[in-house]
Amino acid sequence: MTTMTSRFSPRNTRLATVLAALLAAACTPQYSAPEQVQSSNPSVTYKYRGDQELIQANQSAMTFCNQYRSVPRAANITNSSDGTKTVIFDCVAMAPAAAPQQSFNPNLTYNYRSDQELLEASRNAEIYCVNNGSQRTTSSVVTNPDGSRTVTFQCAPR
Repeated sequence: MTTMTSRFSPRNTRLATVLAALLAAACTPQYSAPEQVQSSNPSVTYKYRGDQELIQANQSAMTFCNQYRSVPRAANITNSSDGTKTVIFDCVAMAPAAAPQQSFNPNLTYNYRSDQELLEASRNAEIYCVNNGSQRTTSSVVTNPDGSRTVTFQCAPR
């Protein structure tokens, strides 16, 4: 009887195993999960002069943010050296119940002291009108003799 000797020594067996593993790894697609490094809301910026233009900027921001199923929030208001102001609106997700925090009737007049308060009144009027099947079509701003300002919003049927 003849004995057969193996051509594969332990060293060759280990080398074959390592080569097979490397070959398998090279043929396997390497995918990595994407890593989020930054996220931001869409935003839009407007220059304006005076309260009526600020109300128009707010309405334009509502139209802009609507395409993202969101509503505008004034993130920053700055004064420019040329007498204009700049407002940056961030588009933020709508709350489940988009209703003003307080009772709001847009057919009344409201006093305000700052651009931020005017934006809040404008937003509340828009929400009120939309929730009641109409849209706000007009607004008027008056500067009172004592320096305070008053805004009136009107809803109209669609």
